[in-house]
Amino acid sequence: MNNEQNISALKTVGKVYLVGAGPGDPKLITVRGLETLQSCDAVVYDRLVSLELIAALPPQVQRYFVGKASGYHTLEQDQINELLTRLALEGLTVVRLKGGDPFVFGRGGEEALHLKRHGIPYELVPGITAGLAAGAFTGIPVTHRGKSGFLTIITAHEAANNQECQVPWEWLAQGRDGTLIGYMGVTQLPQVVSRLLAGGMDPETPAAMIERGATALQRTVKGALKDLPMLVQKARITPPALFIIGEVVSLHDELGWVQTGSLSGKKVMVTRPSSQAEELYNLLRGHGAYIMPFPTLAIQDYEDLILWDQLTPLLQQWETRPRHWLVFSSENGVQHFMIQFKKRHDLRKLSNFRIGVIGIGTLRMLRFLGFNPDLVPDPLTTAGLVRELPGYLGSGVQVIRVRGNQGDDRIELAVRAAGANVHSLQVYSTKTAVWDEGLKTHLRLEQPDIIMFTSGATLTGLVEIMGLEAARELASKSVVASIGPTTSGVIMESGIEVTVEADEHSVPGLVQSLVSFYNSKKP
Repeated sequence: MNNEQNISALKTVGKVYLVGAGPGDPKLITVRGLETLQSCDAVVYDRLVSLELIAALPPQVQRYFVGKASGYHTLEQDQINELLTRLALEGLTVVRLKGGDPFVFGRGGEEALHLKRHGIPYELVPGITAGLAAGAFTGIPVTHRGKSGFLTIITAHEAANNQECQVPWEWLAQGRDGTLIGYMGVTQLPQVVSRLLAGGMDPETPAAMIERGATALQRTVKGALKDLPMLVQKARITPPALFIIGEVVSLHDELGWVQTGSLSGKKVMVTRPSSQAEELYNLLRGHGAYIMPFPTLAIQDYEDLILWDQLTPLLQQWETRPRHWLVFSSENGVQHFMIQFKKRHDLRKLSNFRIGVIGIGTLRMLRFLGFNPDLVPDPLTTAGLVRELPGYLGSGVQVIRVRGNQGDDRIELAVRAAGANVHSLQVYSTKTAVWDEGLKTHLRLEQPDIIMFTSGATLTGLVEIMGLEAARELASKSVVASIGPTTSGVIMESGIEVTVEADEHSVPGLVQSLVSFYNSKKP
């Protein structure tokens, strides 16, 4: 064996996890599936996977979008198989993330066989398949005592193939007291119904077509089997969608449980960094919105080791002089400061500082962590703090200004003008996010109804990613929502009109103002 072969033999082969992401709602992924995502080196994902799962991944995770739309394939299946093999041979832990379940019309079996032939370790992580979830979210139990004692799941693509057809349509048409679920059925629905009716299925059998099941954009059309193609065409149902045929469909009106909200059916583009967006996602979801996670900023931890070392002896001196100040101007600043401080000091030392705060979100974060700030200016803005803080300062007072790499120096200038000493401690850095091909494709296919900006920097990031003209074009077709006047100013400077500005300059305040805006438009 030569040296090159020896080196090759010593390489560690990675592992591939074939993971079902569930039917659409990101919270329906399994615990095991989420664990694999949080620890992977690379993810290879489909178009029907919730982008919330992708946007939340750490920036170092390699992303490969291999989604398929009607008439458009990013990669053919053989190329996907080879990609999985190549990544594993590079020693990476790979998650192959699929909508629904990998083994239910997901071609997971083909990928598993390919991996096995090439000696690649793999693990299957099942997911909730779309047919079961769509039925549940629509109030259609796919089995029910007295109505359905068996369940058949098919691919409707087989309806158009008169040769080598694997679906026994005539046999299915003779079935009684069961449920038939058909995937990928929009285009082929007329042929499916024709074959079933020709085989003897009752034309009045209850039937439904469900578009985007288990998402906030779910739509359901139901009627007699013979009428379903016409109803689907009239409602302009588009893929992804599936049909359910059987007496259980008649339970839809009684068992439908999904409630509509003020933002139901609205596609909301969230530009907030994914690490900060969970609260916003949950609030929007609670009002029925469909979330489009498009973070324009990425937040990373930043440790100014030199300044921390310089502050350490000063902290010892300040222990008996509780007239010095910590100033926080963002939630990120609070979170990253606390993490870094606890690495070096006893958290109880912070009791020797007075705390000043800017922003409702920052105030809420501090109070959540058990700190009650000493200075909460009115208004709760940089201008308010700059006006009030100097009254507490003087010669010899030390101020630690906790910040990121962006923003202005108004606080530092005000502190120095008051005769105090200021230490600008950077604890995090903000940079423009990078959108992979999956996000770009999603945005080409989905025009948002609403675009939310929680800071001027989120707008600046959008412009840097898309370009000014493209950002203006996108915003011109959407309701533009701003968290407050400072953010609105940045948006309008870019030539984009602000439709809604939050009355309370916080994430909950922004969502509430948006809800009020749409409620005011209802007749």
